[in-house]
Amino acid sequence: MPDRLAAIDVGTNTVLLLVAERRAGALAPVLERAEITRLGRGVDASGRLDAAAIRETVRVLADFAASARSLGASRIACVATSAARDASNGAEFFEEARRAAGLVPEVISGDEEARLVWASAWRDFGLSSGAKATEGAAGGPLAVLDVGGGSTELSFGDGPLPRGRTSLQVGAVRLTERHVRSDPPSAAELSRVREAARDALVPLRSLARSPGGRLVGVAGTVTTLSAVAQALPAYDPERVHGSLLARAEVEALVGRLAGLTVAARAALPGMEPKRADVILAGAVVVAEAMALLGFDRLTVSDRGVRWGLLHDRFGP
Repeated sequence: MPDRLAAIDVGTNTVLLLVAERRAGALAPVLERAEITRLGRGVDASGRLDAAAIRETVRVLADFAASARSLGASRIACVATSAARDASNGAEFFEEARRAAGLVPEVISGDEEARLVWASAWRDFGLSSGAKATEGAAGGPLAVLDVGGGSTELSFGDGPLPRGRTSLQVGAVRLTERHVRSDPPSAAELSRVREAARDALVPLRSLARSPGGRLVGVAGTVTTLSAVAQALPAYDPERVHGSLLARAEVEALVGRLAGLTVAARAALPGMEPKRADVILAGAVVVAEAMALLGFDRLTVSDRGVRWGLLHDRFGP
């Protein structure tokens, strides 16, 4: 059997699995899975991981680890991000993960998260990688935006290592829990979400856009917005990865989503139903980040921390 390896990313909202094998000196995907477990549910307010969220996330971790091992993965790298960083009872989660899955996720900083996301995006869209043949996706300087559930990372540069990166405490789950009470949200609630996102993203103003540079958007918020914009009957990574989203499209999606109940959003073609309650806040973060950075469009990446982690730990 070929040499197979795995990477698992435990995020605030979603757990993602990548199993890959070495082919002609490169790492090629064998299996990719994602499950929304909302590990970060309530962490922003309580500072603690919810017991039910721990159980659900551990269940998925055990399932993912078993799948990876059944496919012959000899090594599994597993990291945890914003929710695990912020929670005072992370040790409970790590112990349960060790018992059930034989894994102890490594908590990585926001800075490290941004570095891993950059490594993934540069391989697909950077100058030296033979960028995906998509309109607007020629090589050149990049800015990479990763909008998560609890945090948002931005990295930028023009080489295999980013010239700069930052991690901000703003994300789709965090904003929703802080500011949204109605379904659909009231105009005042939407205004508070937008104001809070804009305030949290202010540090991005100091990161000037490079001449000719492009913005790459990573993670579930951005891929879901692309899938909904394309009205995909089922999620198709081939149609999402490398697709383009104009800022005007993102703003139009904000307006559309704001007028729908969570149930109505969940029924939209392209929507992951478990993401329907937080997608509006995530879309606002994307729109505000694009405005602050001065980009009229972004290139969507279906890859993120798990791909950067795999190449960082196991790459040729």
